[in-house]
Amino acid sequence: MAHEVDLLVVGAGPTGLFAAYYAGFRGMSVALVDALPEPGGQVTAMYPEKMIFDVAGFPEIRGRDLIAALVEQAEQYGPRYLLGRPAVSLSDVDGGLLVDVGEGEQVRAGAVLVTAGIGEFTPRPLPAGGEWVGKGVVHFIPELSAHAGHDVVVVGGGDSAFDWALALQPVARSVTLVHRRTRFRAHEGLVTKVEQLGIPLIVPAEVAEIRGDSGGLIEVAIDVDGQRRVLPAQTVVAALGFTADLGPIESWGLDLEKRSILVDTTMRTSRARVYAAGDVAAYPGKVKLIATGFGEAATAVNNIAVELNPDAHLFPGHSSNLS
Repeated sequence: MAHEVDLLVVGAGPTGLFAAYYAGFRGMSVALVDALPEPGGQVTAMYPEKMIFDVAGFPEIRGRDLIAALVEQAEQYGPRYLLGRPAVSLSDVDGGLLVDVGEGEQVRAGAVLVTAGIGEFTPRPLPAGGEWVGKGVVHFIPELSAHAGHDVVVVGGGDSAFDWALALQPVARSVTLVHRRTRFRAHEGLVTKVEQLGIPLIVPAEVAEIRGDSGGLIEVAIDVDGQRRVLPAQTVVAALGFTADLGPIESWGLDLEKRSILVDTTMRTSRARVYAAGDVAAYPGKVKLIATGFGEAATAVNNIAVELNPDAHLFPGHSSNLS
């Protein structure tokens, strides 16, 4: 089965969703493909309950609320979603592009916009917690309420560890952060907030053992300066970072640099009719922010509009002029 659209967006995170809206605004038919089963990309998978502070116009907005708003914004133009499947292969066909999305389906598009973020990501495991993953040891928290009344131990020293500690503190019975070093990789402001809330920071410490029974986790044993200490825990958040790669996209013949796709000022890649925007795109001076991705999506879509229709104007006018 082949779907035919003007633009295929590969990646349904914030940048991809905004690109779908903007392409609809420019009169294009759009499909979005994503390996994840629902839209939102990393925001949905990794921090739907966290507050985001760098989206223009919002002093703060919860991750899931941002995604819901972006989906609603795009929906007015009826994009087609192909979720839970990867974009496997890319080939040229009759002046357009053909993308295999698995399950016997293909998408034929005039252009492709890659908004794949960091690509396919895999959480780094907690060595002592392997048998408890999914049974109390978690890497992400889709619903804070699932951990209400729990004793929570967060393991890690980066922004994610401190973000989760802050998010869980209002609902958990207790939150403790454990890190193997005395120095943290997290932003200083996050560390200060956690300290001001009185959340215990145990450093330098290693998780030695996680204990529980058929009912779930009971406690965590940690080694601190040669001493064994036991903490009550029904939830352990392993916030140890993740590994990522672009998956099949790496074989598409695009110029890459450190798992990012090199683009020019129009967001065009080294391959004809293929563009990239958001965290996956690279150029000198790039700053990886959601806000940056929104602007890059608009730049890419406007240039795609001209490539697909040379009579089109690069600048479409302001959306506020629409009646």
